[in-house]
Amino acid sequence: MGERIGRILVVDDEFGMREGCRRILEAEGHTVVTAESGEQALELFAAGGVELALIDLKMPGMSGVELLVRLREIDPNCVYVIVTAYATLETAVQATKSGAYDYVAKPFTPEELMSVVNKALALHWLRLEAAQARVEAERNLLLVATQQSRTRTIIQSMADGVMVTNREKKLVLCNPALLRLLGIKGELPELGEAPSPGLFPSDLLELMEEAYAKGEMTMVARELGGGPPNLAANIAIIRDEEGEPLGLVTVVRDITEAKSLQQRMSDFVSMVAHELRSPLGAIAQYLDVILTGITAEQPEKERQILSRCRERTRALSQLVRDLLDLSRMQHLGKAERTMAPLTLGEVIEEAVAFASQSAAARKVELTVELPAELPAVDADRDEMVRLFGNLVDNAVKYNREGGAVRVEARATDGYVAIEVSDTGVGIPQGAVEHLGEAFYRVKTAATVQITGTGLGLSICKQIIEAHNGHIEIESEEGEGSTFRVLLPRSGGASGGGD
Repeated sequence: MGERIGRILVVDDEFGMREGCRRILEAEGHTVVTAESGEQALELFAAGGVELALIDLKMPGMSGVELLVRLREIDPNCVYVIVTAYATLETAVQATKSGAYDYVAKPFTPEELMSVVNKALALHWLRLEAAQARVEAERNLLLVATQQSRTRTIIQSMADGVMVTNREKKLVLCNPALLRLLGIKGELPELGEAPSPGLFPSDLLELMEEAYAKGEMTMVARELGGGPPNLAANIAIIRDEEGEPLGLVTVVRDITEAKSLQQRMSDFVSMVAHELRSPLGAIAQYLDVILTGITAEQPEKERQILSRCRERTRALSQLVRDLLDLSRMQHLGKAERTMAPLTLGEVIEEAVAFASQSAAARKVELTVELPAELPAVDADRDEMVRLFGNLVDNAVKYNREGGAVRVEARATDGYVAIEVSDTGVGIPQGAVEHLGEAFYRVKTAATVQITGTGLGLSICKQIIEAHNGHIEIESEEGEGSTFRVLLPRSGGASGGGD
């Protein structure tokens, strides 16, 4: 069944998020209105005609949950989806208790947004069609049968697991997704019988019993034990027109990715806090020494302390720059890159020139060997500057005093190969495979005094992958390292040896 368009209200205090959602949704044919606050959303919503509302959970003034409650008072038939940067099971429970159909976690891709929107609109149209079918059923029983078949088809095709039980606790319906999520492969559950404890998780059956026992509840939600996959269940009570319970609808969802995202966010915050605390603590100690007046008559000592403070602030600035670059790289769309034929010689010379001052301070010799003619590559120039700037800077930083760094470029079959070699501390065996992971740093006696965030190579790796290239690393601890970048030639040209 093709996707149906609708009128969608997007509520978010961030202009970029509102505009991003509007463009994605309008590209699919939907009509979109936007609001930057709960109050503005109420005015727009009062005009009517909204089938779906996307509501930011955290907004100044009226919160997303408060707005959701007030909108449902105006139109309970509209479908509501919460947009949040705090995607946890507690968020889902809070949202569903307040009447939300679903939630989508920031940051999200256009495909993730459209998946939730399509399912929400499908639910809206399903509600309308079901209501119409109930009215028309008195005139035409055949239409009722058709509607039931359509509903069953929709449920059967849903990615979430769905199970329906009646007031006698007998199984009325379950879709293939439920069997897949619960790992039911052999003996299948029988319709008309109670869900078997041998097939269904015990905590799911206990949650259903709780819903039956507490008939006044509208919906309950809880994470299920076991896993992977990590599952959560939402259970809603079905009622007739008089409000009497008719049974339960149980929806089982795979929340593995949501839990993984939550853990990654926690690890990220912990790592950034650690990387910020160390240099800030050092700066504070250095400044305390100066403020006590101990160095008042020792200008050279004071100069050394201030120089160390400057080094620490540079490390903090580098951390901020790396974090911004990493975020940009992870969310950068291809259309935002300026890809054009580029000869890398000038970029490499620029990277070497930029590192020359730090190389001179460490008495590291920098040499460059470039052929007279180097094939062009299709690349974003700014990202190439960042890539080779990082590699040359690392080669100098992890080198020995009086060492050497050699940068060489050459044409290979179908690629341009750029090698950055150093005579530095090298990389221990087993650590090479982890290079490029965010915040990963090789920790040895030789590197403990070298400042860094562990993000530089991660950014390099993402730039190379975005340009369909490869990176090869050769290293021996104590003997230096060679980082070899292979980028496809412009236009996919091949041939031509070293």
